[in-house]
Amino acid sequence: METQEQQAQAVPQDRHFEWWHHSHPTFAGITGFFAGMLFVTALPGAFAGLLRLLFDHETSEQLFPFVVLALALPIAMLVKRKTRRFAQFMFVGMVVTALVVGGVASLVLYFMADA
Repeated sequence: METQEQQAQAVPQDRHFEWWHHSHPTFAGITGFFAGMLFVTALPGAFAGLLRLLFDHETSEQLFPFVVLALALPIAMLVKRKTRRFAQFMFVGMVVTALVVGGVASLVLYFMADA
């Protein structure tokens, strides 16, 4: 009879991350959605911070619209068949996040101006 220690050693190393199912149907959807959320919220802030560290204020303001070039990444992922599902959910995450942020900001401004 084998002990538990011997059984644990018999498990191959490639099975170590078996819980990380890349082929699971919801894996691309969940990771794509949250990547889209992060893309909309963190990328512009990080880009602005990096520009501010490297350039003066006026130059940073002039260069900030180039953050739109980052949209080339999800668009390129839509073209390739292997990443298309991820990119579709990434766009959904981007649109939903933009709508929520815009809606909350408009409500806050409405109530602040109304008071």
